[in-house]
Order: sequence, then C-alpha cells, then structure tokens
Amino acid sequence: MLYTLAGGGTLCGVAALVLLIVSTATDFWMQYRYSGASANQGLWRFCINHKCHAHTITVAFWDATRAFMLLSVLSCFAGVLLGLSAFGNGTKSRRVRTGGFALLLSGFLALLALAIYTGVTVNFFGKRFLDWRFSWSYIVAWVAIILSFAADTWLGWICQQQTVQVGSTSVPIRRTLPNRLLPMFKKAKWEVIFTCTLKKQLPTTRLYYCH
Repeated sequence: MLYTLAGGGTLCGVAALVLLIVSTATDFWMQYRYSGASANQGLWRFCINHKCHAHTITVAFWDATRAFMLLSVLSCFAGVLLGLSAFGNGTKSRRVRTGGFALLLSGFLALLALAIYTGVTVNFFGKRFLDWRFSWSYIVAWVAIILSFAADTWLGWICQQQTVQVGSTSVPIRRTLPNRLLPMFKKAKWEVIFTCTLKKQLPTTRLYYCH
C-alpha cells in the first residue's frame, strides 16, 4: 500500500516538474494586441506576429518571477529525486519527509512567482493594453502548483503511516532467564514470551528473536 502511495506522490511530483519547466520556458504567459497585431510574451521573450525577441528592458518583477520559478524548478527536481530514491529503497521515512518538504517549498516558490506576475500584469499591462488575457503558460504554472501540493500531501501521509507502523510494531522475543530458573521451566515445558515495542531497550537486558 505504501509503495503505491509513494509511486502516486512521486508521479505527481514528476508531473509538476514537467509543467514547471514548460511554463518557465514558453512564451505564452500573456496574450494581447499590439498596434493591431497579435502578440504574446513569456518570462524571457515577447512575440509579435510569431516573431520573437528577447526582452530588451530589465524590469524588477520579471527578474523576481524568473528567479522564483527557477528556484521552484530546482526544488521540485530535488523533491522528485528524493521521492524516487526513497521509493527504490523501501520508502525511507527521512527521505520521504525531505522530498515532501522540497515539493512543498517548490509549490510556495511558484505561488510567490505567480502572485508577483499577476499583481503587476493586472495593474500595469491591464491598463496599457485593452485586449489582453493570461495564456496557457500561466495556467500550466497554476496546475503545477496544485500538483506540487498534492505530491507533498501524499508523501506526508506516507511518512505519517510509517511513523504509526513503526510505533505500533511489536515482535515476540524470548528473554534469557537466570540459570537457577531454567530447570524449573524446562521441567514444566513452559516458555516465557515477552512482547515489547522496538523503541528503547535497556543495555543490561539480553534479548533475542524467537523463531
């Protein structure tokens, strides 16, 4: 069950990573009309009549959006790698937890980037261009954020389930008895079986597994 959930969470992370890369690299964050011609722009270029040019001016909100999106991609990539490595090694709790945190951070970074871009676009470009709208690259970024949070939720739930299982796991063990008591138990053909959780074991207690 945990392997299935780990696979689902990692799959959401991989999908989020692909969408973040596509959104960051493409030029359709916004579409508008410029001098009667159709135009669109992304974080790196703007296109007019399908002829694209790099942004020639340095605007703070573009730089901030680019930086947060790139950091989001890197964080998501780290989360996916940790999720895959944990899945391949028996869903290690620490790696799963770290991977979930990386995916959560990726989602927040992308959310911050979109918040900056949305605020400036509505208040600046919305007044400059009459016929404009957000385009599919922008929408893909929102989908990637949802998938990042979903992947973090899945991996966090797996971590919680692992903690519950480890905390409640008990194994039968046989405690070695003093030599003076062994004949009595052998004569009666008794066995003393103790069950304890695998949390703390006193160093003076000698315990071994029952077969």
